[in-house]
Amino acid sequence: MVSVNKNYKNIKESYLFSDIAKKVADFSAANPDIKIIRMGIGDVTRPLCESVISEMSVGVREMGKAETFHGYGPEQGYGFIKEPIKAYYAESGVELDLDEIFISDGAKSDVGNILDLFSPDNTVLVPDPVYPVYVDTNIMSGRNIIFANSNEENGFLPLPDENVKADIIYICSPNNPTGAVYNREQLKKWVDYANKNGSIILFDAAYEAFIDGDYPKSIFEIEGAKTCAIEFCSLSKTAGFTGTRMGYTVVPKALEAENMSLNKMWLRRQTTKFNGVSYVVQRGALGVFTPEGRKQIKENIEYYKENAKIISDTMDELGIWYTGGKNSPYVWLKCPGNMESWEFFDFLLKNAGVVGTPGSGFGNNGTNFFRLTAFSTKENTIEAMERFKKLVKTLG
Repeated sequence: MVSVNKNYKNIKESYLFSDIAKKVADFSAANPDIKIIRMGIGDVTRPLCESVISEMSVGVREMGKAETFHGYGPEQGYGFIKEPIKAYYAESGVELDLDEIFISDGAKSDVGNILDLFSPDNTVLVPDPVYPVYVDTNIMSGRNIIFANSNEENGFLPLPDENVKADIIYICSPNNPTGAVYNREQLKKWVDYANKNGSIILFDAAYEAFIDGDYPKSIFEIEGAKTCAIEFCSLSKTAGFTGTRMGYTVVPKALEAENMSLNKMWLRRQTTKFNGVSYVVQRGALGVFTPEGRKQIKENIEYYKENAKIISDTMDELGIWYTGGKNSPYVWLKCPGNMESWEFFDFLLKNAGVVGTPGSGFGNNGTNFFRLTAFSTKENTIEAMERFKKLVKTLG
């Protein structure tokens, strides 16, 4: 009889957002006349910008002609898209070689797949609260997981504890779910800790496009990071590729463990288990990095940032503690009325028709917190916050 991976017994049967979707579907079926405003899942609402569509259309036409047809491409991505990504990093003072950049179908996939490079014996450190994928993928592999205490007192930005030893460290900045952003000095402490202890940082930069001011967009802006970090980025929130799927992962050549090059290991893994992102999608992504594309994408990002301001202004008006709302599309708020997060989820849905994400779905430290996203339309964001204000004011 076949043996199965029994680690799957240790994870919940359904994903957090599946549970939310079922609750919302049941409520909607029972209350068909109520307009539900979804501010839970971080899916975008703005369409792909014209520059992306234009480049993608060129790619589609090329695929329809024998002389320009593209079959299998390089698993690590075409040079024509890696070149502008390299140039984008250079704007932040980060110099990369093209073969340090790997094109993927999104950060979520690579964050899970990168674990192929590491032994199940490694100890993994993740913040609590945290994006569930970090935890679940390691449980599936049977790794020991320890948690960094992320809370209101430290602004949901935990720093390394020299008394705790971890082999793999997950950092997301701007953070999902809390919206908190590490500054340079804070990230330097993590880089120094990792280099001192021979640890690897898995740095999720999926929301870097929302950063303003002197916060690092890439961990490679920090001295010493190339010998201890791998970075994941995505065009999902940057350019609306949630349904189109493309991201990129940077594995420096200087990064080694047990005298093995992680860059070469990742290349070998990808060329064995991955056939690359479609030519049409990579061609469309080229439109993200053109001058006109950069302008159009900035307009969309500013649209979402205005939504985030509408949400954070509402929290300010109500005197509710929160993080995020600046440099991030997420607002992480303390549940009004001392409610537990699922209790507040039900309260908000049933009495205001607004959907958010219960903080406890991200970890124990999220028990009394709640996440709202800025990815709705401006009109729906304004309406949702008006409903929110009326409801919260009833609590006294």
